[in-house]
Amino acid sequence: MLTNCKVGAIVFFVRELARSVAFYRDTLGLPLTAIDGHDGPFAMADIGDLTLVFLVQDARPGDSPVVVFSLDGGIDDYAEKLAASGVEIVVPVSESPDGGWSLDFVDPDRNMLSLHQGPDLPRRL
Repeated sequence: MLTNCKVGAIVFFVRELARSVAFYRDTLGLPLTAIDGHDGPFAMADIGDLTLVFLVQDARPGDSPVVVFSLDGGIDDYAEKLAASGVEIVVPVSESPDGGWSLDFVDPDRNMLSLHQGPDLPRRL
């Protein structure tokens, strides 16, 4: 079902954004940028074709990072196919911090996975 996508992002849930920005940018040297989003501040770093995203959110060890598959549209179609296959959808299609659309679900071992598409792409193909 996800044959035409790529891993586009890895999302980290962090308790203190400034501390994480300092570590990943200043200690590791990644090009991290803090951003004021519509749901609050977050940070991003583009590493080649992969984006690292840092969101302030309470999480237990093992809840993060989340692997995000980038879609070229059709997120509503994917949501229906996943649900029809019995996949547990944790967060239904909703607006993501960048204004696009995302959907969170778990695999059989409860590893969090996510689908994302940009704001200008069609939600149905």
